[in-house]
Amino acid sequence: MRKNNKEKTENKQGRTEGVLLRKLEIARKKKQAAAEERVEYYIGIDLGDRKSNYCILDEGGEILLEGSLPTTAEGFEKHFKALGRSRIALEVGTHSPWVSDQLEKQGHDVYVANTRKMNGGKKSRRRKNDRLDALILSRQVRSDPSLLYPIRHRKEKSRQGLVLLRAREALVSARTKLVNGARGLVKSFGYRLSRCGSEVFHKASLDGLPEDLREALKPMLEQIGQLTEKIKSYDKEAKRVSLKVYPETAVLRQVNGVGILVALAYVLTMEDPEFFRKSRDVGPYLGLTPKQYDSGDSSPQLGITKTGDRMMRKLLVQSAQYILGPFGEDSDLRRHGQKIAERGGKNGKKRAVIAVARKLGVLLHRLWKTGEVYEPLHNSRVNDENDLREVA
Repeated sequence: MRKNNKEKTENKQGRTEGVLLRKLEIARKKKQAAAEERVEYYIGIDLGDRKSNYCILDEGGEILLEGSLPTTAEGFEKHFKALGRSRIALEVGTHSPWVSDQLEKQGHDVYVANTRKMNGGKKSRRRKNDRLDALILSRQVRSDPSLLYPIRHRKEKSRQGLVLLRAREALVSARTKLVNGARGLVKSFGYRLSRCGSEVFHKASLDGLPEDLREALKPMLEQIGQLTEKIKSYDKEAKRVSLKVYPETAVLRQVNGVGILVALAYVLTMEDPEFFRKSRDVGPYLGLTPKQYDSGDSSPQLGITKTGDRMMRKLLVQSAQYILGPFGEDSDLRRHGQKIAERGGKNGKKRAVIAVARKLGVLLHRLWKTGEVYEPLHNSRVNDENDLREVA
C-alpha cells in the first residue's frame, strides 16, 4: 500500500514538472518571437499642450536625438511616420488618447504611462523638466515597459459617447453654481428662496424674489432656465443613444436606482465586460476601495482611493444614495447598506453609501457579462433556503 502511494506521489510530481516545463517552453517561444520583431528605436515623449519634447534611443541605449515638436496631428505625422517600427512611451493626459491612436496607426508600439504609479515619479525628483521626462520615459520603455504601469485608452467610439455625458455634467455643474449663488445672494438680505429642484428653480424662485433684487437676479434665473433646457436636450440624446446604439444598457437598468445616464455611462466607461477577469475588480478600478497603509500593528482607517473615472464614480454614489433613500426598494443592496449604517461610528452613513456604490458596480458588471435577470433579494432568498435546510 505504501509502495503504491509512493508511486502515485512520484507520478504526480512528474506530471507537475512536465506541465511546468511545457509552460516555460511556451513562454520562451513567445519571448523569442517578440524579440524577432525588430524594434528600430526607443522613444519617450513628454506631451505638452502646445509643444512636446521627445528623446530617441538606439538599441544600445545611446541617445540619438532630442528635440521638440508641436502637439498637433501634423507635427506627429511629420516626425514619426517615416521612422521604422519603434517602441514609444507617453504620459497619460489630455492629448494621450489621440496621439497614441495616431502613432499606433503608423505601426509603432505605444505605451501610455501611468505616472501616479511609476517609481521615481515627478514629485520624488529634485530635477524636473520636459527634456528629462522624455529621457526617463525612453529609458524605461527600453528596459522594461511594465515599469510604466501602462494603461489602455478607450476606443474612439466610446470616447465620443462619453463626450455627450461629460458635456451634460459640465452644464449641470454650472447650473448648480448659479442656483447656489442666487440663494446665497438673496440670503444675505434676510430672504430665502423656496425649496425646489434645480429643474424648476428658475420658475419657482422668480415669484419669491424681493422687488429690490428682482432686476439684478432676473438674468441669472433666465440663464438657469436656459441651462435646464440644454440639459433636457442632452437627456433626450442620451436616451436615444442608450436605446439604439447600446441596447445592452437595458440589462443594467433592471436595478432600481440605475437609470439611462448611469447605465450608458457604465457601458461606455467599462467598454468591454471581458476586460475584467472578476467582477470584483470593478471596485478598485473605479477607486471605490479604501486606501491601505498598514505598518506593524498600525492599521489606520483611510478614505477611498478615488482612482479611475470620476464621473462614473460620482454616478454610482448617486445611485447608492437613491437605493438607501426613502424611495429605494427593498433589495440585497439596500439591506447591505443599512447594516453598515446601523453600526454607527464616525461617518457610518457615508461608509454605507460607498459600500453600496462599490457593490452596485460589481453587480452591474455581473449582469452585463451574463445577461441574467436581476433578482433584488437573491442573496436573502438563498440564505433563507439554507436556514430551512439546516432546521429540517
